[in-house]
Amino acid sequence: MSDKNFKSRLKELQIEVNHELEGYIKVLDVPEKKLQEAMKYSLMAGGKRLRPILMIATCLLFKENYDVCIPYFVAMEMVHNFSLIHDDLPAIDNDDFRHGKPTNHKAFGESTAILAGDALLNQAYITISNDLLMEKNMDMINLKIKAFNEFSKEVYQMMIGEFVDIECEGKDIDVELLKYMHKNKTGALIKESVRIGALLGEASLDELERLTHYAEKIGLAFQIKDDILSEIGDEKKMGKPVGNDREKNKVTFVTKYGLSESQRMLNNIINEANMEIEEFGDKGWFLKELALYIKNREC
Repeated sequence: MSDKNFKSRLKELQIEVNHELEGYIKVLDVPEKKLQEAMKYSLMAGGKRLRPILMIATCLLFKENYDVCIPYFVAMEMVHNFSLIHDDLPAIDNDDFRHGKPTNHKAFGESTAILAGDALLNQAYITISNDLLMEKNMDMINLKIKAFNEFSKEVYQMMIGEFVDIECEGKDIDVELLKYMHKNKTGALIKESVRIGALLGEASLDELERLTHYAEKIGLAFQIKDDILSEIGDEKKMGKPVGNDREKNKVTFVTKYGLSESQRMLNNIINEANMEIEEFGDKGWFLKELALYIKNREC
């Protein structure tokens, strides 16, 4: 498949994901209207929609449509944006811009931003539990319960990663702790997006294992690329300041290994990731292109 076909399909899926997300947060004329506005502000602020698209693309390896995944990728994006709202707060990263727009606490105030993040997290669980209540097929109920259980555990792992990141700021940590931090902070939701797509697509255990290895590798690659962009990225394309990590004395792959070695690691990990899904043949083309997109992205 050509790069043009990939970009067209990626854009198509981003539009579809945004359309689904629109229906899940209502802004009504109620006393908590400002809270709803803050939730929707972050959920619909843009971004790559990588996690929902990974879930969709994985599910489509096994099914003709991805309808079964919709509540789960909506919930995943709610959790992701909850984490971004809290990550940007003055008590954590104290960032003023996200996706080229003021961060939630800059737009709505710190107290509203905290509650908007909390509300998105809770809404994610409501979204999945509502879907479970409506499911009638017992085999699918069991798969969805397993997906829900894994989802809940990986949300906790993401929080562990965030905590370790904060605790290690300004410290010279070793490589193993650096990888542990990002396996959880960045990798947990990426991995689980792929696993849920595979679970709800009714993949075999062998297929699930291969896709899990793929997901773990692209999750690490995503963070390495983030660290590279934090050093040499284009601020206008990224929609946020460059160099924040170094200013805060954070240990990153770039500060630990240097730019050229980080880029070499990134290339190798992406190649390893795509080898994991060779068995899917032409059906796996989009997931392979997504891995390359992670490597080559500019924001």
